Amino acid sequence: MKRWLRRFAFTLLGFMVAAALYVAVACALMLWPANARAPSAPTAEVEAWVLSNGVHTDLVFPIHSAAIDWRQLFPFAHFKAVPPDAEFIAIGWGDREFYLNTPTWGDLTASRAFGAMLGGNRALLHVTYLRRAQLRHGAYDLPLSRAQYAQLVDYVQASLPSGRAVPIAGAHYSNDDAFYEAEGGYHLFETCNTWTGRGLRGAGVTVSRWTPFDFNVVWHLQPAAP
Repeated sequence: MKRWLRRFAFTLLGFMVAAALYVAVACALMLWPANARAPSAPTAEVEAWVLSNGVHTDLVFPIHSAAIDWRQLFPFAHFKAVPPDAEFIAIGWGDREFYLNTPTWGDLTASRAFGAMLGGNRALLHVTYLRRAQLRHGAYDLPLSRAQYAQLVDYVQASLPSGRAVPIAGAHYSNDDAFYEAEGGYHLFETCNTWTGRGLRGAGVTVSRWTPFDFNVVWHLQPAAP
């Protein structure tokens, strides 16, 4: 029994040290951001945001612009009922099982959370059409040039298998959202927020070099005016 307890204690200690190191590295890299010297556009050419719920981040873009009409890639027919006054689209990446089985935080279980961290599941894109009023909380300004926006558009399209949006039949949280097949798989070092951060880094936005948490993504951004 003493030997078993000793092994358990060392295992628990190792887990705690690994978790602390994981968080410490994530925090330290915020102080050494990518694109730190990137020139900021004096006036944003595209109205965009990063939307955070405190855990997960989405990229938010206008539904239609010169770069793309998202309704062509994610048609309204894939959604139950898009609000007629929707102006923006929120796009996020995440674990398939977590996305489909955790519509609210009340549905979260320890096994599902650990299953996502350990990996092995395919990813999905979660797409939501938004009204402007839905950006009052948790939104961070993302001033983009047209060239930066074009890079992010390409990034989202590259996250779809063969660039095609294949919806998951019957998978919705509400009337204004839908899920799509996506490239890649979720695990401890490849989270919903690393997907967002990679897109921002590729577009030349100042952001942490590694973004496993939502605060890594938004640290160098300004909260949107209410």
